[in-house]
Amino acid sequence: MQKRMTITLDEAVYDGLMRVVGRGRVSQFLESLARPHVLDASMDEGYRAMRSDSQREAEASEWINGLISDAANAAR
Repeated sequence: MQKRMTITLDEAVYDGLMRVVGRGRVSQFLESLARPHVLDASMDEGYRAMRSDSQREAEASEWINGLISDAANAAR
């Protein structure tokens, strides 16, 4: 999900963004600059490490499939 935001910039900064980044790409450029400062990168690194552990992923998949099976057999 994306949200809109209005920001105020000095005219020289605005002109520089238009010249260097180009119209239509400013939002993506600013987001890529801000992202590492506002999101918890250690969490991303942790998820990446877990994903690369194939044995852990296989065990997690088995566990999830077991839950689905339990839910399908549960009384309603």
